[in-house]
Amino acid sequence: MKIIISLFIVVLSSSINFAQTIIPLPKIMVIPFTKDGEDLRTILDENINSRIAITKIKEGFDTRGYTTVDFVGKLKSAKDNQIFTSDNQNDIKSKIIEMAGCDIYVVAEVDTKSDNAGTSASVIISSYDTSTGNSLSNKVSNSGKFETGDIGRLISKAVDKCMEEFIATINLKFTDIIKNGRSILIDFSFAENSIYNMASPIGNDELALSDVLEEWFSSNSFNNNYHIQGTTNLKMIFDDVRIPFKDKNQNNYSPNKFALEIFKYLKEIGLNPSKEIKGSTVYLTIN
Repeated sequence: MKIIISLFIVVLSSSINFAQTIIPLPKIMVIPFTKDGEDLRTILDENINSRIAITKIKEGFDTRGYTTVDFVGKLKSAKDNQIFTSDNQNDIKSKIIEMAGCDIYVVAEVDTKSDNAGTSASVIISSYDTSTGNSLSNKVSNSGKFETGDIGRLISKAVDKCMEEFIATINLKFTDIIKNGRSILIDFSFAENSIYNMASPIGNDELALSDVLEEWFSSNSFNNNYHIQGTTNLKMIFDDVRIPFKDKNQNNYSPNKFALEIFKYLKEIGLNPSKEIKGSTVYLTIN
């Protein structure tokens, strides 16, 4: 017998004392992941093991002082307000995460197996920064084999064995985000018929566009923290640009917001850009 259970844990922010310093730390919402053919809106109704796993992981954070958000409540609210406009599972997940104001999501898989030697449950948990998709923490845990048909107990045992270390790693990575910013990649290129390139003189000082861009990133990246992967006549890549965790109004600061700031600046200096955002990567094309 083999049962696969996959979950998404979505993490927001709270404040507790960690390493003797008050810092924002995750607030949790657990969401079941759906395989092909499964519906995120109904999976909990049909799978008791999924409900057990969600509850156990939620309890793991609750007992360590975290505040958790009820996924079922968020789902009901989304249904009542007719938030879902399609049956696309990625769209449904994104809408729920958006409603929750997520900072981090965690994917957890539980694989249970039975043979003549007994039954075991393995838990694989991976966390990601929701705004960028960057990996934060990964953990694998196994309950060990037992002669029992109580799958829920095995799932609970596997979760208990890994939660302490898993949460500790999240705390460290989340603290780094607060102190040093989120890491994103910015890719500049030119449209085929563009009259510009990275050597084009820009502004009153007639600096090369590549120099103008580096000056902007020096002033606008979080704590002047950025890295240039490389520059050619037709391309410039900033592969580790740090952006703040929150904006001045304490709202979540995403790659979309940073991309908009770059977009507006390029317009200000007389360029005609277009932009595309995929996770933690921003593509800017100068027409």
